[in-house]
Amino acid sequence: MFIIKINFYKIMHSVRFRIQAIFAVLFLSFSLPSEAYPIYAQQGYENPREATGRIVCANCHLAQKPVDIEVPQSVLPDSVFEAVVEIPYDQQVKQVLGNGKKGPLNVGAVLILPEGFQIAPPERISDELKAKVNNLYFQPYSEDKKNIIVVGPVPGKTYSEMTFPILSPDPSTNKDVYFLKYPIYLGGNRGRGQLYPTGEKSNNTVYNASAEGTITKITIGKKSSEVVIEKANGTIVTDTIPAGPEFIVSEGQTVKVDQPLTNNPNVGGFGQTETEIVLQDPSRVQGLIVFLAFTIVGQTFLVLKKKQYEKVQLAEMNF
Repeated sequence: MFIIKINFYKIMHSVRFRIQAIFAVLFLSFSLPSEAYPIYAQQGYENPREATGRIVCANCHLAQKPVDIEVPQSVLPDSVFEAVVEIPYDQQVKQVLGNGKKGPLNVGAVLILPEGFQIAPPERISDELKAKVNNLYFQPYSEDKKNIIVVGPVPGKTYSEMTFPILSPDPSTNKDVYFLKYPIYLGGNRGRGQLYPTGEKSNNTVYNASAEGTITKITIGKKSSEVVIEKANGTIVTDTIPAGPEFIVSEGQTVKVDQPLTNNPNVGGFGQTETEIVLQDPSRVQGLIVFLAFTIVGQTFLVLKKKQYEKVQLAEMNF
């Protein structure tokens, strides 16, 4: 009966993961492309951290912004602890959406844990920790990389600070894990990216002139605008700009190649950082406690002996 339950759990877990993958594909297909991070990283990269140490979200989110993570200095095996991730930004600002309108910023994060570490199962999470998590949904980066956790996009005003409930591994049951110091890597973004994984620009970036000449006409539309540039030899070049960025040039103005035609509407950005955590051997902690206990007892006896010696000296002096 126990074996049947385990197999049933594995089957349900596999089915759930496939359902999540289908929803991710549908999400990419029918929603605004700008809303799809960090699913882009899951679809395009086997590992989100490159050999150089850079997390791949930086390929699309070009602006650099700070992020922070707090974890305990050390944890015991098979225990639940919290990792607090902060993605700070000015929550009063609004970003350009995919349709060119302004809206609030979303946030997303990729947390790369050591091998064996993973999101704690619901039954291991205390009520206090569940309140801190606040219904945040965690997704493994892939079926074989449960130690890499993906979150987002989620509303930035609610989740600019995220709490990850992490379960530490047990070396007694997992022979690939040891009592060592391990690195933890974090990548966090707020707002939309400036590039799509295909290399195309989003409408959340600067658009430049593709030719040198004089702007003869600017046509502003609801979904896109056109800038007509007449080169010195009379050739006409038309640059199409999606709705969102605001023009900083006007008709009759002379421009050069790669000169900005619009402002930079981006108010978000991506940041990454890292920290360390020690998987502590309980026997070492117990040994430390015993050592401290003997030290305290020894110091106590020394103090008592000193007091006794002082009394003897005082008695001899009085004699």
